[in-house]
Amino acid sequence: MNTKILMTASAVFYGIIGIGLTFLPKEIAEYLGTDISQNSLLIFQLLGAGYWGFAMLNWMTRNSLIGGIYSRPLVAGNLAHFLISSLTLIKIAFKAENSVGIILVLTIIYSAFTLFFGYAFIANPRKISNKE
Repeated sequence: MNTKILMTASAVFYGIIGIGLTFLPKEIAEYLGTDISQNSLLIFQLLGAGYWGFAMLNWMTRNSLIGGIYSRPLVAGNLAHFLISSLTLIKIAFKAENSVGIILVLTIIYSAFTLFFGYAFIANPRKISNKE
């Protein structure tokens, strides 16, 4: 498995969500139909900071050997985040009344990342040679 693609894709995914939650919390809250209070906007921005941190972590380690015992904490953190989020989204997807489309899209994306990071967690990494 080429983990460079996985790490890059997850970094971009995290980055988009992080930037959105950090700089557009009010607009996102309105779209989702969430209560717009100072506390909810603060929570969205703090969540965005966490996503941005994960994006930077994955982006800066995208060229490292990932899988097996190499970078195990990095893969475990990503796997835990995507697994817990996937299970939560699957549970909510069956009960959602509004924003069903975005919830289904996020459920599919999170589930795919869960499978890929799960595979990277148990697989033995292979160095991909860069022949020029």
